[in-house]
Amino acid sequence: MDGIIPLYKERGMTSFDCVAKLRHILHTKKVGHSGTLDPSVDGVLPICIGSATKVVPYLMASGKMYRGTVTLGFATTTEDLDGEVVEKQPLTTPFTFEQLTAATAKLTGIIQQTPPMFSAVKVNGRKLYEYARAGETVERPTRTITVDHFTLTDAGTFDADAGTQTVAFEVACSKGTYVRTLAVDLGRQLGVPAVMSSLTRHKSGGFTLDQTVTLDQVAEAMANEDLSPILRPIDYALAEYPHVALSDRVWALVKNGVFLTTEEVDGATAPEIALTYQGATKCLYQWSEEKQQYKPLKMFAVN
Repeated sequence: MDGIIPLYKERGMTSFDCVAKLRHILHTKKVGHSGTLDPSVDGVLPICIGSATKVVPYLMASGKMYRGTVTLGFATTTEDLDGEVVEKQPLTTPFTFEQLTAATAKLTGIIQQTPPMFSAVKVNGRKLYEYARAGETVERPTRTITVDHFTLTDAGTFDADAGTQTVAFEVACSKGTYVRTLAVDLGRQLGVPAVMSSLTRHKSGGFTLDQTVTLDQVAEAMANEDLSPILRPIDYALAEYPHVALSDRVWALVKNGVFLTTEEVDGATAPEIALTYQGATKCLYQWSEEKQQYKPLKMFAVN
């Protein structure tokens, strides 16, 4: 059983919960996800089965798109509504749409981000959330991320009694981006505490929300002994690579890790190419300037 399931992760579950349940449903241990979603976040979670686990890095490298809300006026320990409130600054008047969009513009492009304390990023061999739960603080490394767009739909709703303003947003970003930290940074740009109040991942690994299936649907397909409607081929994660179909002779070479000339891959010129045999993607090859040939990069199947 090899392929990718575009799972819809429900709120209240961890990404590992989804993996554990699928291992039970599918009766296989070789299951992995391509990008953690917090328990309070729902949406697209591509799951790789069998040899498809080898394409997890390629799925994770693809862009992600989220929609959610930011609430201005207070902050929490976890940067979302799961944490304890640690700061309040009630708003007396709402920010205008122009003020909000000027702030999001400063958080677009290639920027630096510091991961939240309640995250799985490791520092000195321990995950940040382990330090946080122990009441300890530690210096967190910044990381470079890319935010393709960070847009607001309107100025949101203003609650005069609570002194808060909640605005809806859409963000497209690179892997490694903490959207709840973007929410906090938006507040920082405006000079007020902020928190991510809801979030749904609408796109990941090339899959969109309307392509996802639930755990119940996977269980039903398994009971019917027909996973074809929900199990996507490994090649789905490699669509951006030029594909070259191999002859029997060249496939025999590839199985042994032999370097290939451009003639053997139909005159390919791309830095990296996906090689197929009998309609199935078998591996990725990469151009070697030193050898002036294509060399093995990643093998997915040898039969």
